[in-house]
Amino acid sequence: MKIIEETPYRFRIEQEGAMRVPGIVYATKALLPDEHEDMALTQVANVATLPGIVRASFAMPDVHWGYGFPIGGVAATDVDDGGVVSPGGVGFDISCGVRLLVARDLDREQLQPSISAVMDHLDHAIPRGVGTKGVWRVRDRATLECVLSGGARYAVEQGHGVAEDLERCEDGGVLAGADATAVSERAIERGLGQIGSLGSGNHFLEVQTVDRVYDSAVATRMGLAEGRVCVMIHTGSRGLGHQICTDHVRQMEAAMSRYGITVPDRQLACVPVASPEGQAYLGAMNAAANYGRANRQLLTEATRRVFEAHTATTLDVLYDISHNLAKIEQHHVDGKTRTLCVHRKGATRSLPPHHPALPADLAEVGQPVLIPGTMGTASYVLVGVGDNPAFFSTAHGAGRVQSRHAAARGTNADVLRKSLKDRGILVRGTSRRGLAEEKPDAYKDVDEVIETSDRAGLARKVARLVPLGVVKG
Repeated sequence: MKIIEETPYRFRIEQEGAMRVPGIVYATKALLPDEHEDMALTQVANVATLPGIVRASFAMPDVHWGYGFPIGGVAATDVDDGGVVSPGGVGFDISCGVRLLVARDLDREQLQPSISAVMDHLDHAIPRGVGTKGVWRVRDRATLECVLSGGARYAVEQGHGVAEDLERCEDGGVLAGADATAVSERAIERGLGQIGSLGSGNHFLEVQTVDRVYDSAVATRMGLAEGRVCVMIHTGSRGLGHQICTDHVRQMEAAMSRYGITVPDRQLACVPVASPEGQAYLGAMNAAANYGRANRQLLTEATRRVFEAHTATTLDVLYDISHNLAKIEQHHVDGKTRTLCVHRKGATRSLPPHHPALPADLAEVGQPVLIPGTMGTASYVLVGVGDNPAFFSTAHGAGRVQSRHAAARGTNADVLRKSLKDRGILVRGTSRRGLAEEKPDAYKDVDEVIETSDRAGLARKVARLVPLGVVKG
């Protein structure tokens, strides 16, 4: 594999063999995956072989090894030229995403006297962990199908939030084209009890404060100022999304030969977007996306109740964005507008100012881009820019450098918890191993990931947020 450094923030994997396009990796030398320890760059090259792929197989600054696609992988296929859709380009946690809430009138100093009580009550109010039951006990398929078709909008209609929340959600909180008939009974079973729960792994709810502002004009439009308290929620579609991915990978593996498709890695199983199997997957994926959006809406309301009771403040939604989706979008490629299926796996949209999908009050500044760090490190708010060549995409987080097993080995969770407390970060977790797996040094340097996103022209820095308390599964 030949890798060329084009700039200090962009590397090129030369097109060779079955690759239809080159690979483009946005990274510094320090962030570039080690070819001998992390197969992510090989995965970038493998993705470049997919039928219908256009421009390049892209990797974001947080890129690391994943299932089929690397995490941090972006690829667009031309729907009208045999372009395929691949569940590996979305991942198992469909529509995993980030929502940022901003306190209307509460700063760090005002919160300090009640921070312990707030964290204790969030610990009780936020269901989390493997197999956890959610705050909304949906007991029948008919109601769950309303969630799958209506997303956060349906949750608000049922009294879980206010209409203004939806104005700051990607797609207004609901993705069109959901098809509950393409969702298996097993996926339905897994989804019935988990709506309104955080899950485990790298999912979290974090109380934060704005530590630094880089663009005061944009930050003011977003309600951000130094010292302002925020809450970041990171979760997705739970077991329902995982089951949908599993089901449709199997179906596509069986169907590929009928379309004459071969791939270098079976985890890249795919079919033409326009095929019955492709449409079934997209319908089920959209349903899972709506489940994920409703999930974050319910957790928002649970969080609001705690803050209203203990700080008498209101939390407003700044934005809600997914980072595991394949979306049908229009993009200008090679001199003409094309209909593309844009896979973003561990990558978030980064829409520029005046994009038609933006809320009216953000049209002049661009889309808020929410990039969390890991437990104990900073998170960032950025904004989309106009010349982003990766189909308006950027990083979604810090990106792992250690597996969960490697991170947990030799890490004392109690010592980790105490070290965070000594830094003023209160941790509420359900699992000692889960805390050890998510230690800060299991991840890349999020500050360098953000700087690379900014310098590479993927998004522009607006504000830096630091944690005050973390709720983990």
